[in-house]
Amino acid sequence: MKDETPEFQPLAPLSAPVSPDYPPKLVESPLLTDEELAASRERTLVNWDRQSDLWLFGYGSLIWNPGLPTVEAVRSKVHGYHRGLYLWSRVNRGTPEQPGLVLALDRGGSCTGIAFRLAADGAPEHLEVLWRREMAMASYRPAWLPCTLADGRRVVALAFVMRREAASYTGKLADPVVRTVLGCASGRYGTTLDYVSRTVEALRESGMPDRALEALLTRCKAQE
Repeated sequence: MKDETPEFQPLAPLSAPVSPDYPPKLVESPLLTDEELAASRERTLVNWDRQSDLWLFGYGSLIWNPGLPTVEAVRSKVHGYHRGLYLWSRVNRGTPEQPGLVLALDRGGSCTGIAFRLAADGAPEHLEVLWRREMAMASYRPAWLPCTLADGRRVVALAFVMRREAASYTGKLADPVVRTVLGCASGRYGTTLDYVSRTVEALRESGMPDRALEALLTRCKAQE
């Protein structure tokens, strides 16, 4: 049966925040140094033999913008974590004055996504770029998660999991806060609204729609 759900349309931004709980009061989070990024990467890859291909689990923007060459991309699922807008973004999808939101894996439930296989040859250079993208402010924790692929294979995939102790962790936000963010937050790579909409569309196009994220987006659209 054909999915008759209409496509999500971009929304006009609000002129100013309308929630008393936004913007949040966030402490300064310094960027990790090159040395700290390298140390984090080495700790994560300590058991990698440098000859085997690596798997990477994408659950947000990595689905539609992996930013690195991959040998294979397969629908997949992990258990024990779920996807949600749990991370304040003060650069990429917002500003320090009007932070945006991006997705993170938090404890509990399960999550569908795309598992990407990264060839061992050239992987260190690509992983260095990935670390700069995902780990710049240490809001995530690199983790190796058991992952079931759509074709039945089981692999262990690298994923970036939310650190609840991070200053940028949002916890569960009320709809009025999310509505305000979707209406006003914009950063270096565009708006939070575009980020969420593109992820929703990519998940649907991949045959694994996230109904909870779609419902949140529908509820929190700016009023026309």
